[in-house]
Amino acid sequence: MTTTTHTAPAIAATGLRKAYGDKTVLDGIELHVPAGSIFSLLGPNGAGKTTAVNILSTLIPADAGDLRVGGHDVAARAQAVRSVIGVTGQFSAVDGLITGEENMLLMADLNHLSRAEGRRVTAELLERFDLVEAAKKPASTYSGGMKRRLDIAMTLVGSPSIIFLDEPTTGLDPRSRHNMWQIIRELVSGGTTVFLTTQYLEEADQLADRIAVLHDGKIAAEGSAAELKRLVPGGHIRLRFDDPQAYEAAAGALREVTRDDESLVLQLPSGGSQRELRAVLDWLEAAEIEADELSVHTPDLDDVFFALTARPAAPASPAAQKENAR
Repeated sequence: MTTTTHTAPAIAATGLRKAYGDKTVLDGIELHVPAGSIFSLLGPNGAGKTTAVNILSTLIPADAGDLRVGGHDVAARAQAVRSVIGVTGQFSAVDGLITGEENMLLMADLNHLSRAEGRRVTAELLERFDLVEAAKKPASTYSGGMKRRLDIAMTLVGSPSIIFLDEPTTGLDPRSRHNMWQIIRELVSGGTTVFLTTQYLEEADQLADRIAVLHDGKIAAEGSAAELKRLVPGGHIRLRFDDPQAYEAAAGALREVTRDDESLVLQLPSGGSQRELRAVLDWLEAAEIEADELSVHTPDLDDVFFALTARPAAPASPAAQKENAR
């Protein structure tokens, strides 16, 4: 995970709305993405993730909303927005009839780089994305993972400060997906801002500094992965004892504890916060009771996602989250 600083947001959207006929896809959502971070918009197929990307990258207009990308108004200064962004969509932009190197050089031309600069940037990116050996081969011969790496390499030709990755690992095998995650982490470590859409819960959990869950055109919840997991009940602290007497002493003194007498295991409801864990440890120390094993269990993003999307979306309370988006 990356560390963010308090700077002007790379992407800011307020009241973003988009409808197609009588179907509202985005219902007044708000998005704020700090510079140099990974922000993930999480939702099932058809939730509107790609629509949000297309609007923020100037490909289609919004029906309403104050939208700024890289400090530029998306509606009034679309060309300025395009100059600071790169977009990798769900479907490969690679031309399979030409080589990987030729794809890169074509992007260099489109970005108005000189011939010498285009060749230099192409060589650097092919090496960075481990495509040197395949550079002279037709892109149609590339594996899915190689095509996605070439896709992102092409996106980086213009040195964008903000990159939209719309479901970049869809269809990839687990190894290729993990390789892509490492590439994304390296991009952000170099200062790039990444706006990532995904339907893979593990992907958002692994990569994102902040996650927004999109449901019924609104942001059902937003926060770090840890914050989102605390929204769902079921978290607990698990204490296991070898000594039956210590087990009984702890069971008799702790509140709201669930016992497993056969395994000598106690479970205490917990949101997984550091304060709750410290309180349990302090109590055990004060009572001179030693647990032989202590672990913290929190719901995962699967639990969060299904809990949030199993009921109609509603505006979150101001105290909970700031999400009414997508």
